[in-house]
Amino acid sequence: MWWYSHQETKLLSPIGELFGEKKPEKPLEKFTFDSLSRREFLGSEIKLERVLEESETFTSYLFTFSSDDKKISGLINIPKKIGNKKLPVIVMLRGYVDRGKYQTGVGTQRAGEVLAKSGFITLAPDFLGYGESDPPENDVWWERFNNPVVVLNLLASIKSLPQAEPEKVGIWAHSNGGQTALSVLEISRQPLPTTLWAPVSKPFPYSVLYYTDEFDDEGKALRAELSRLERDYDVRQFSITDYFERINAPLQIHQGTADEEVSLGWSDELVSKLRQLKKEVVYYVYPGADHNLVGSWETVVSRDVAFFKENLK
Repeated sequence: MWWYSHQETKLLSPIGELFGEKKPEKPLEKFTFDSLSRREFLGSEIKLERVLEESETFTSYLFTFSSDDKKISGLINIPKKIGNKKLPVIVMLRGYVDRGKYQTGVGTQRAGEVLAKSGFITLAPDFLGYGESDPPENDVWWERFNNPVVVLNLLASIKSLPQAEPEKVGIWAHSNGGQTALSVLEISRQPLPTTLWAPVSKPFPYSVLYYTDEFDDEGKALRAELSRLERDYDVRQFSITDYFERINAPLQIHQGTADEEVSLGWSDELVSKLRQLKKEVVYYVYPGADHNLVGSWETVVSRDVAFFKENLK
């Protein structure tokens, strides 16, 4: 199952606390934004496992790297460049995809190809439990909170790519990937130019509960797990909305008015908060466009190419 089995909690002695006995760290405390901000991410080697597609302008490979001793697979596009000049990199973060229907590249492949044709290396991780990656821990919250860790480890691994310029890196993200991208920017405080397509930007756990009407049990099991989480943790320590002031990156946000997954109001509110904090953000709204920006897709991706060229080249 996708949720974990609750285990009996051991009682702590109040006498031990009086004499300075340190409380053991709770398992998920390492994922709070403050804890992750204090952590160093060293990265690993990005390995090109096999060619997936060959075009006139770029080559697509299945790649793997290690995130906290777990293998992560993904899709990398490497442009066929002239000379020895190193290339800027875009890390691409997809939205939700049903695990049973997922294939490497789903949710990022089309935009990644456009970016690769424009001279960018693109890296789209599958995340744990998807593609050829290792399985996640058997804990629904561990799996969710670990996604920014995967991206932070991937960012630290880019220096292992001989074709890449590790000082010129941006992020492209869609939907739930947008929440992961915002988490990464807040945790790292790095000035990584980032473009967001219909990002999920509401506070945790509302950002999860909002979609539970689509579950077979209408979210009953997830609410039980959330009750246990809220008993043991301050959930605001895992929520992007409490850390917007830590963002130091230029942002470009795209939102369709006909989006049935992320409402226009969510992105309006996000942009308003960011602008109140004097963050650098460009906001585009597309009348009639849906969650995947269908109806304005070519305009959106061309604006992304221009955005990354301006900020990375």
